[in-house]
Amino acid sequence: MIYRTCKASGNKLSALGFGCMRFPQMGGEAERMVLAAIESGVNFFDTAYIYPNSEKTLGAILNKHGLRQKVFIATKMPISMTKSYADFDKYFNEQLRRLKTDYIDYYLIHNISNFTQWEMTRELGIFEWLAGKKASGQIRHVGFSYHGSGEDFPRVLDSYAWEFCMLQYNYYDENYQAGKKGLQLASEKGLSVLVMEPLLGGRLATGLPKKAEEAFRAADPKKSPAEHAFRWVWNHEEVTVTLSGMTSEKQARENIHAFSNFTPLQPADLSVYAQVISIFQKSFKVKCTGCNYCLPCPKQIDIPARLSAYNASFAQSYFTGLLMYYTGMGIMSRNPISVHLCNNCGKCEKNCPQHIPIRKELKKVATRFESLPFRLLLKAVKFVLR
Repeated sequence: MIYRTCKASGNKLSALGFGCMRFPQMGGEAERMVLAAIESGVNFFDTAYIYPNSEKTLGAILNKHGLRQKVFIATKMPISMTKSYADFDKYFNEQLRRLKTDYIDYYLIHNISNFTQWEMTRELGIFEWLAGKKASGQIRHVGFSYHGSGEDFPRVLDSYAWEFCMLQYNYYDENYQAGKKGLQLASEKGLSVLVMEPLLGGRLATGLPKKAEEAFRAADPKKSPAEHAFRWVWNHEEVTVTLSGMTSEKQARENIHAFSNFTPLQPADLSVYAQVISIFQKSFKVKCTGCNYCLPCPKQIDIPARLSAYNASFAQSYFTGLLMYYTGMGIMSRNPISVHLCNNCGKCEKNCPQHIPIRKELKKVATRFESLPFRLLLKAVKFVLR
């Protein structure tokens, strides 16, 4: 494992950070993943209050094996849920309980999406609260995760004595949200930068069009698409930790391997990325990363799965996307969940960190997959199963 130094603390942080949002919840796989990662040198684990069962799972594993002192834990204050000063303690104390610890190494203000939202949190007294927690040693370092515009990012950056930040950054989204300018600005101000979505929710690992995969394979047949994506991010010296939300021990070991064999990019390498981006842009229709912040849907529509099927129908083949769509909606069940059930409530869009016009995109999904013949088929299936 390779490491970079956190500017604020001097801590040596593993290049690969373990993103715990997509922890598998059954069969002990999460425990095997965490132990394999720590054994291989990963020492940075990122979770959040709103990640389902994530803090509790991580805390239980670290406590069971006596590993708390060997790792750095990052977790986040859910400011979308805070309505008063008392809420800060309510959520933080619950996080300590879940994680079975009495301090957090790297604490983030979660999902700042615009400056107005951040000002509302400031007015609740977050600065005073953070000062108290740092003085007590319960919080070691303070940062924020950002999902807003490039214009608002400098304002948020200048509003507090941040020690680190978390940005979305990958070769496909180099100028999205805070983007490259934000990465460089944060680094110039002395912040360590953690990168999330280096694989764009896995799309840059397993969702590439065949021609894009072939371009990478021709450049270096020994490297997977995921390794190429990680290599691009890690080639930026401003990046301290690259987070990956792994879902299996096999995936964890592959990612660990990628961060144990880093070589800087050369001009010829960069031309391959440009080729892949060009191919990908023609097929990747919706920038959904599968974060699940849009869920639960009041109508029980699995929005990320539907959008994933839609993208796959362009990136891979229409039949592939169609199969994903109808399998995901449970076509053989008594109550398949069609996107036509959407009632335009807009709850999903309010929570989407990518600011996707989800209702508009779901209508496109319906047009692509639920034409009249398929709706008739759906009715026939429901009649047979009735």
